[in-house]
Amino acid sequence: APLDKVCVLSCGISTGLGASINVAKPPKGSTVAVFGLGAVGLAAAEGARIAGASRIIGVDLSPSRFEEARKFGCTEFVNPKDHNKPVQEVLAEMTNGGVDRSVECTGNINAMIQAFECVHDGWGVAVLVGVPHKDAEFKTHPMNFLNERTLKGTFFGNYKPRTDLPNVVELYMKKELEVEKFITHSVPFAEINKA
Repeated sequence: APLDKVCVLSCGISTGLGASINVAKPPKGSTVAVFGLGAVGLAAAEGARIAGASRIIGVDLSPSRFEEARKFGCTEFVNPKDHNKPVQEVLAEMTNGGVDRSVECTGNINAMIQAFECVHDGWGVAVLVGVPHKDAEFKTHPMNFLNERTLKGTFFGNYKPRTDLPNVVELYMKKELEVEKFITHSVPFAEINKA
């Protein structure tokens, strides 16, 4: 494996990829919402794509991220600022009751609540990846749990680095995981501070 490529499989890519593949586990043909389209969110979209999700809806406040996110499997986009109702309601309308899986990659507590409330009753699973402010509180109606929605958290995509990262490298070597898409610049080590 080329070390100048697989070196990026540290926190960001593995965390998002594993949040989808290992924790959300979207069934083939399912619908996945990804909140936040930074590096971790793009990796979550990539994981949903690898798992075979048919619809991957990117949710971000910055429309400039949407075009790039298409390369990672996003099929649709929602900017919460474009709607005069909560984004979880927008997603429920788009998907006939809610998405099958959601992966939250922002660390914003409101996005976390939205990601949980946008999944479908009965089988929806929401995965929290972002790290919230230490004083943040997650508030939702208890009926959201009683209606058989599941809320999960993850750290490093539930990968164990020593034993599991070789499998992620193998995904790349088999051309299933497209690592090159994540690399925007290459700089010599001497320019690390500039980078």
